[in-house]
Amino acid sequence: MERCVLTIAASDPCAGAGIQADLKTFLALGVPAASVLTAVTVQNTQGVREVQPLPPSLVENQLRAVLEDLDVEWGKTGVLYSRDIVRLVEGYAEKINLIVDPILRASSGHPLLEESAIPELKKLIGKAWVVTPNVHEAGALTGMKIRNKEDAKKAARELFRLGARAVVIKGGHLPGKPVDILFDGKKVVEFSRARIDAELHGSGCVFSAALTAELSKGFELEKAVERSIRFLCTELERPLKIGKGACVAGFWELERKRAVEEVYSAALEFISHPQSWRLVPEVGTNIVMALRSAKTPSEVVGLEGRIVKVGGKTTMTGFPKLGGSEHVARAVVTLMRFDPRMRAGMNIRHWEGVQEACRKLGLTVAEFSRGGEPKGVKTMEWGIERAVKKAGKVPQVIFDRGAPGKEAMVRIFGRTPLEVVEIAHRLAQTLE
Repeated sequence: MERCVLTIAASDPCAGAGIQADLKTFLALGVPAASVLTAVTVQNTQGVREVQPLPPSLVENQLRAVLEDLDVEWGKTGVLYSRDIVRLVEGYAEKINLIVDPILRASSGHPLLEESAIPELKKLIGKAWVVTPNVHEAGALTGMKIRNKEDAKKAARELFRLGARAVVIKGGHLPGKPVDILFDGKKVVEFSRARIDAELHGSGCVFSAALTAELSKGFELEKAVERSIRFLCTELERPLKIGKGACVAGFWELERKRAVEEVYSAALEFISHPQSWRLVPEVGTNIVMALRSAKTPSEVVGLEGRIVKVGGKTTMTGFPKLGGSEHVARAVVTLMRFDPRMRAGMNIRHWEGVQEACRKLGLTVAEFSRGGEPKGVKTMEWGIERAVKKAGKVPQVIFDRGAPGKEAMVRIFGRTPLEVVEIAHRLAQTLE
């Protein structure tokens, strides 16, 4: 039986925070997870409007049902809202290694914990393995004004006195370069990082969930904190804009894994076709999938080694990875400037009649000539832009007839790697 982690928190209809963000974080980090709902919120990316806590008996029944059946060693808390729910969760702190994220209010100012529940929250913190407040929460719980990292260190020691085994104070709200503080009762560890200019709804939930996941994998506390900060920073660097307010985590790692799987599946599908070897150029074929909003080849998954032909068969010489392609990847990110949905591509050999074959199949096709390529430009950027502007639309196929020392090439584009491979298979049938 697989061991699970547990989140005890409220829901967020936009899925940027709360239980939804916790579960997505657990999934991204590869740990099975369960959840217990404490409250229903009415909110969006612009702020919280209303909170309706669940009856404590219903929360307890969920906890009992989960713990009677699942093997749970590590868990985390989010919004608990009421004194009775906090007290209830405190009673289970002996059964689970708890990471307590002491959420007091939303970024918009709406209270997420009743004032009367704060004494109970401090008792819960006393039974936590780790407590993860931000600067404002640490200040409210200790009565201290935290203006710099030295104040944060003092607040961490004060919170430790409540009984938690360790304290992590998140320093994102401090001026200057962010510094997160870890205190385990013996030493203070500083985690410095570059400030990322992004407002991320649910960042505290993502961090505490990541920490829970990393501890459940067996990492020592300091290493688990370091890995969790790195995970959050990745999300801050690639936020997802889904509403009119703050961005949410796009869970880049999940997207990367999916892109790797899609490219690999498409590559297997391509080489399984008996005529695929006839499409492979001398330089080999690559199949790629760009991450959402990719701007450079480093944000595109491609085959690290290309697909090559050996006799009358094709074979893969490497596996998908980020940055695994240069030319096809650059072609895709260039095309995405005109249509962000066209995130997949592959290259096949050119033959006389390919343009007519594309048209007979109902494919939109465009061409650029390397003969007119200016010096100092990147061929794929210049060529793809030129082809799109000349066609007046985003084509599915763009080809060139080569140049001295440059092999003629056909490039197929689509929304998914499997879609471009299916187009390639249709073209292969015209060669039979």
